[in-house]
Amino acid sequence: MRIITLNANGIRSAESKGFFKWMLLQNADIICIQETKAQLYQLKPELFCPTGYYCFYHDAEKKGYSGVALFSKKQPDKIIRGIGWPDIDAEGRFIEAQFGKLSVISLYLPSGTSGADRQQIKFKFMDRFLPYLQECAQSGRDYIICGDWNIAHKEIDLKNWRGNQKNSGFLPEERVWLTQLFSSNHWLDAFRLLNQEAEQYTWWSNRGQAWKKNVGWRIDYQIISASLKDKVSAVSIYKDERFSDHAPLIMDYDYELGSHADNASAKVPEL
Repeated sequence: MRIITLNANGIRSAESKGFFKWMLLQNADIICIQETKAQLYQLKPELFCPTGYYCFYHDAEKKGYSGVALFSKKQPDKIIRGIGWPDIDAEGRFIEAQFGKLSVISLYLPSGTSGADRQQIKFKFMDRFLPYLQECAQSGRDYIICGDWNIAHKEIDLKNWRGNQKNSGFLPEERVWLTQLFSSNHWLDAFRLLNQEAEQYTWWSNRGQAWKKNVGWRIDYQIISASLKDKVSAVSIYKDERFSDHAPLIMDYDYELGSHADNASAKVPEL
């Protein structure tokens, strides 16, 4: 089973840069997208729901803002749009697909980079999300939570860590929160199970020559249930082309999702 996650920084922008053409060559079973920045009615199904995939979107109420999507070769047993928190769901930050015992989630965790108010919203989300994840861990289901978590966990996860210790995304409270999550023995950073190397980044600022010089951050994750620890078989970050200020994170799992549905719908389902 191959799963790709990408913060598209505008799905229409990513499409214009060739993302969907590339995506169709990857033979991915599931693709998770964050920051679609579009309303469903603005998207042409023939472009934004590729043939062979079931496509599901959860838009933000505000136009041109946030939004998540999930594409799957196999028809999910259930789709859950939103986490059940009105303030977060209004921003289109969570969509879950269930396949038997497996849940795959496309998550766009709030950013605090635009100011103190948004940082407080991020902290409040984190305060609620940790107990939510504890409940998930006790549910007996397997989880793969893909997306932009907007936190670099350790010094190895960003280039200029010394100069960013007071900046959102690398604040001590944020890093401790992720450490607490991973130390619970219920959740794992799937990428680091196979790749412990430095300079493995998924986001680069558009300022200066960050991309060219690889001055980046690793803030995009596939965080998995401990039950899937031995199922991760390959990991990679795709950088040969640039579809966004983030790069696609690709992971392979020795996990049987089930036989692919024939003739997957090319129609974007109604919300």
